[in-house]
Amino acid sequence: MALVLGGTTACSTGSAPSPSTGVDELVIPTPSPGPADFVDAIDNPWFGLDDATYADGSGSRVERVVSKGPDVGGVPTTAVTLDGVTDLYAQDALGDVWWFGHAAPGATWRAGSGGAVAGLVMAASPRRGDGYRRADVPGQDLRSTVLSVDRDSVVVQDVTDGVVTRSTYTNGVGLDLVETDTGSVVLARQEAGE
Repeated sequence: MALVLGGTTACSTGSAPSPSTGVDELVIPTPSPGPADFVDAIDNPWFGLDDATYADGSGSRVERVVSKGPDVGGVPTTAVTLDGVTDLYAQDALGDVWWFGHAAPGATWRAGSGGAVAGLVMAASPRRGDGYRRADVPGQDLRSTVLSVDRDSVVVQDVTDGVVTRSTYTNGVGLDLVETDTGSVVLARQEAGE
């Protein structure tokens, strides 16, 4: 006999519950991240961070540069600069990657300042259907939904102030492709030497 409680199924067999995955038990966005909950480096295999080259929609080359970022509220961050825009990321001890800041012309924020709150960008174990806020920034709507997951890739749909994009992340590599909802390419990772 199965009993459904608040969307969770409990079986009378007494078997142990499955371990949490995806966004289970995470508070997203996280209003007060504890520095002790974060590690110094990002090694989530879905969110690989290395210097890389992308082509934008017009075919122009765009360089991604990764460097040590500032501590934000005591949390060590990694700065990722792509086409003149810098984002700050940090990984928690469970392997989830959080977005702590953004610096671009006309759209700059940092978690803990001006009402901005850090949000999730990649779970340690993403699951199809997981939805979350990438950050909570006053005046901006920043939501994500995991569209598909297999052993090689994760596809995430991002909505930023009504603009829909799909980002494909490859296991062991990180971000490979960003497309609009109409299929046009925003960014495509280039192989070394291309």
